[in-house]
Amino acid sequence: MKLIKLYTVIFFLLLSLSIKADEIKLNKNTEFNIYTGMFDFSDDKKSSSLIGIQHQNEDLNRDTFLGNLSPITGALITADNAAYIYTGIQAQYKLGSLNITPSFAPGYYNVGNGKDLGHVLEFKSEVQLSLDLSKNSQVGFSYNHLSNASLGDKNPGANSYMFNFLQKF
Repeated sequence: MKLIKLYTVIFFLLLSLSIKADEIKLNKNTEFNIYTGMFDFSDDKKSSSLIGIQHQNEDLNRDTFLGNLSPITGALITADNAAYIYTGIQAQYKLGSLNITPSFAPGYYNVGNGKDLGHVLEFKSEVQLSLDLSKNSQVGFSYNHLSNASLGDKNPGANSYMFNFLQKF
């Protein structure tokens, strides 16, 4: 119950920041995605809550035959002190106020006291669905899978879901 209260406070705090950011005229070329959720929810023994942040610079977006692509960089940490730092690429597709954002990002994984994924190099495949709250903010849900592509002796993988708040600055 404490976790739900914490998530609610964080959500409304970020929402109030979104309203204030709309009042301030900035370049709006940087987007931050703050997220929280459950790391490896499909493993009852090693699931853990997580929190993370991701950055995207819209000046680096490129329209390609695959859609609008841009680089991303981010990090997450679990309640078990496992950490993942990554950089990669995402595509963006808009359907009215609905945004579909698949991404791929290799990164460094530190097991901490969390689940041993078998290697320090892990690959994150993710899909995010988000809705526009205003011109400069979105709220969404994402699902990702971490895997080492059998680089290590074992490759158990981890499936995670997150609730996202995205804000352009």
